Amino acid sequence: MTFAEKKTARAEKPQAPAEDSGCDCDVIHEEAVARARSAQVSEEEIERLAALLKLFGDRTRLRLLQALRPGELCVCDLAALLGLTKSAVSHQLKLLRMADLVRYRREGQVLWYSLADEHVSALLDLGFEHINES
Repeated sequence: MTFAEKKTARAEKPQAPAEDSGCDCDVIHEEAVARARSAQVSEEEIERLAALLKLFGDRTRLRLLQALRPGELCVCDLAALLGLTKSAVSHQLKLLRMADLVRYRREGQVLWYSLADEHVSALLDLGFEHINES
């Protein structure tokens, strides 16, 4: 098929419905761009948020965070609840601790883990609300 035939075939195809993500205009909407520009955050904040959201992108870490929502659990409790090894739980908890998503308190030899604050629970709530909307 020649280039002209391909171009004609594309032109004859029915147009995609309104949900098409393309833009057929070549006009810059200055006010809209200025409004968006004024709402931008720093590149450092974008990097920090990307790193935080990356932690939420792991199924095991999400399961750990969800397990901690009702209250404190130790590594052994979490391992038994989620069917994971204590080593795997400890590794993931370390990453979550470093990102200030969970905290712990020591009681003798036991470390009790909990969500760091209500923001973590709110992020989970928003995520579940979003995926369950239909």
